[in-house]
Amino acid sequence: MSGAPAGDVERLTATIIGRVQGVGFRWWVGSAADRLGLTGWVMNGADERSVEVLAEGSAASLGQLERMLRQGPPGAVVDRVEATRSPASGTYGRFQITRP
Repeated sequence: MSGAPAGDVERLTATIIGRVQGVGFRWWVGSAADRLGLTGWVMNGADERSVEVLAEGSAASLGQLERMLRQGPPGAVVDRVEATRSPASGTYGRFQITRP
């Protein structure tokens, strides 16, 4: 996964709401997740104003990603981020950009 000790591995599930589709948000998240050593996925939400993220890795890397999600890439307008943490499943081998 991210090379983190097993006890330090968590899951971040987040919904990012705002102008986040059509601005490269998913690719930006994928690049950030790769740099941070995270696994999981990112996809557009069904309502055209949201992006969904599920990421697993170290608590520190997830914290960094969550802070980044609250800013977004250039061109995005993040109105709100709804995020929760839970234990990691360890089922993801890499981070993927996917579709609903």
